[in-house]
Amino acid sequence: MKRTALYPGTFDPMTNGHLDIIRRACKLCDKLVIGVAINSGKNPLFSLAERTGMVKEALNDIKGDCEVDVVPFEGLLIHFVENVGASMIVRGLRAVSDFEFEYQMVGMNHKLNPDIETVFLMADAQNQAIASRLVKEIASLGGDVAPFVSASVKQKLEDKFSQG
Repeated sequence: MKRTALYPGTFDPMTNGHLDIIRRACKLCDKLVIGVAINSGKNPLFSLAERTGMVKEALNDIKGDCEVDVVPFEGLLIHFVENVGASMIVRGLRAVSDFEFEYQMVGMNHKLNPDIETVFLMADAQNQAIASRLVKEIASLGGDVAPFVSASVKQKLEDKFSQG
């Protein structure tokens, strides 16, 4: 039986931290669905198409540990998990503050569907400080985001912020 996992997020933008979690999640499953959340409430810098494209482009660096699909989604996460046939949700944790929020989400998701497990992967030490929000802020102020994102994402950020 194929084990399918879901790694959801807004990926606005895709960071080296996200890529690290994807690589490591692929060791835990046969198929990984990366769910790119539409979530207009977060007011993303990049459009859904741009974010989905960034994720797909980043996957070029991942070599065959598992099958990976990138799928946009909107609505209740647990419904999306069920729709893609996943048995687990993968979440990355950088700090204790991440855990507090994720802990609440796990409890609610478990009430909605107790058959879905959530797996937490701690961020690699070199990625613990990386947050998409901070990457966007650094880029908007003309800082160098090269240590936090791929060269193509860096260029996309520069293009966005040079447009005013």
